[in-house]
Amino acid sequence: MAAGTMMLTPDRFAHLGELLREATLTFKSEVALITYRRGQEYARYTYLEFKHRAEALAGWLREAGIGPGDRVAVMLTNQPGWLEAAYAVFARGAVLVPLDYKLDADTQKALLTHSGARILFTEYGLMRRLDACPCSAVVREWPESEPLPSNTMRWEAAAATPGYTQLEARSREDTATIVYSSGTSGRPKGCMLSHGAYLSQYGSLAALYPITTGDRYFSILPTNHAIDFMVGFIGPFGGGATVVHEATLRPDTVRATLAAAGITHMAVVPLLLEAFERRIDEAVATLPQWKQRAFHALERAFAALSPRPESMPLRARVFSQVHAAFGGKLKMLIAGGAWVDPRRAARFTHLGIPVVIGYGLTEACTVVTVNDLKPFRGDSVGIPLPGLQVEVRSATGGDTGEVWVKGPSLMQGYLDDPTLTAETLVDGWLRTGDIGCFDATGHLQLLGRQKNMIVTAGGKNVYPEDVESSLELAGIEELAVFSSAYLWPQTRLGAETLVAVVRPALGTDVTALTEALKARSQTLPEHKRIGAVVTVTEAFPRTASMKVKRETLAEILRNTQGPEAAVPVAA
Repeated sequence: MAAGTMMLTPDRFAHLGELLREATLTFKSEVALITYRRGQEYARYTYLEFKHRAEALAGWLREAGIGPGDRVAVMLTNQPGWLEAAYAVFARGAVLVPLDYKLDADTQKALLTHSGARILFTEYGLMRRLDACPCSAVVREWPESEPLPSNTMRWEAAAATPGYTQLEARSREDTATIVYSSGTSGRPKGCMLSHGAYLSQYGSLAALYPITTGDRYFSILPTNHAIDFMVGFIGPFGGGATVVHEATLRPDTVRATLAAAGITHMAVVPLLLEAFERRIDEAVATLPQWKQRAFHALERAFAALSPRPESMPLRARVFSQVHAAFGGKLKMLIAGGAWVDPRRAARFTHLGIPVVIGYGLTEACTVVTVNDLKPFRGDSVGIPLPGLQVEVRSATGGDTGEVWVKGPSLMQGYLDDPTLTAETLVDGWLRTGDIGCFDATGHLQLLGRQKNMIVTAGGKNVYPEDVESSLELAGIEELAVFSSAYLWPQTRLGAETLVAVVRPALGTDVTALTEALKARSQTLPEHKRIGAVVTVTEAFPRTASMKVKRETLAEILRNTQGPEAAVPVAA
């Protein structure tokens, strides 16, 4: 089949199982999956080979009595087995429960219990950490020398089951997945998402950014994450593209695989985008001075031109050495899951590697708004996805307020939590808890989270997350800005201030760094200046997509450091 021939249209299908099976038949001779280990190809499967492997697991699930509505969990690192297990679950009409393999074992067991999963697909190292699994398990690479725990089966044995090719009937209204939102801690938040929600989301994203035969998507975000599940599995399979996995995700290995595999698309978190930019700067710094000046002059020249899609081929030719470092075939980077530095995203786009910035949340399946690159806009999270209504609702009637979303991709509710569901879904609208506003062109700008906010004496609302990018300094490993009243609720209203929580790089002079933060803060508008700095030594808690768990970090600080730990820096 010629490159870029077609994408499957979602209107033809009642559920994800039908879409995925049709992909394996339509694109049967195309390469579906390639696995790399340390930049070297390790294994590859065509769509037809993938189908046979997944149908063997479906056959085993059938023998195990798994059918429509039953819940099956998958907790694996990124690999073909993850997608094979998911296909098998949907083929049996069961409900997929993707679990984050990076969570601690106690949390994983609690979520397995809460979800009611009957089967867990996992791997040896993760299973060993679980100690006692609350359900039956199918485990990859369990050593032959070790006895199997009760209710446990070797994956290899399940995969030897005769394949079962039939699909169980499901409808768009049936639940496809139960996804635990990235902020899960204490009270489980299992978002129930329907087949219709995924098919709707797939159709909208495919119309904007099709990934088709000949394209190669690099799956580096955990597949349990909403972004990678959609754009690293459903999307590529719907277009007959190839999904690439790498067993080792160190930055140098990622770069090697980018080049070796000819990657065209990948989703990145801001930390990885920063690492990529650092690599570019390091490479430029090795050039003779005149070449460095020429490179930066060209950067400035192209930054002055409108970064529309039609200009990207020219930019790629001019900055061919930059593109060569990323394999020479990279068409775009998809950025989300956390705040993206608009300057950094703009720089990559000016170099001919467009960065698609979007905004979404698990409760809305994946994406709510996305930049259409016509032209690139780094100062917003884009426009609403087709089919979605997005409103900004303000209690005071202003232009800034909470973002509300309505449309076919919203969750059905939180599993076994009608109270939280009623608080979050109101008259068919999803209350996101995010604060934003629309600009004159209809682009959404996010300003922060509803609870982490201060109101100045002059009546200005200040969202701490909006300040963080202005405080980036050498010597800072991690930084987050909070309202002092959010960190320490006993703070007297009207006396709250902005607090910068900083993890300094190893060997950094903390006193000098605090003074540097004070100096930088003084360059900001008065209402955005920080009033204090708290330094910590432990890494910030993060989600699977490397987004800072702000609520968890705030709770840690409340329990370990009081207001007296904050070093005042206000002038």
